[in-house]
Amino acid sequence: MGSRVPEVIEALVALGKADPELEGVVVADGPEVTDTSAPEWLVVGFDGDPNGDFEAAQTVGGWSDLGTGREEEFQITVAAIAHRGDTDAVAARQRAYEIAARVEVWLRTQPNLGLASLEAAIGGTRLVQDQTEDGASARLLLSVAGRAFT
Repeated sequence: MGSRVPEVIEALVALGKADPELEGVVVADGPEVTDTSAPEWLVVGFDGDPNGDFEAAQTVGGWSDLGTGREEEFQITVAAIAHRGDTDAVAARQRAYEIAARVEVWLRTQPNLGLASLEAAIGGTRLVQDQTEDGASARLLLSVAGRAFT
């Protein structure tokens, strides 16, 4: 089955790793097995919940015509995560939004992510906040939504 989702995920990860505004932020392609205790993450293709269902993307497709291709609508989950060692929930939330803002900049600057026959934008967000003995954390979940032809 042809899908543009893998190349969109790869493009988002590459943009994150190359973005100087994300220095110090771990940019990950989906869930990673790591021993890092980094406080800030941008995770493409995973909602950052180790107890969740690990869903990376959703697609809906249809034929663009009778023989030349297929149109695909996609939604890719991206998580901007900020964890603090203190109880400052406001600062954690603000930092998660700052990390996520970089994704919005990329999509506004280049909605096709450098890929032919594709357009994407932030389709929606969800904010998850937590306060534990380890400190405040915020996880801003983005839905990078778009359409492409395969």
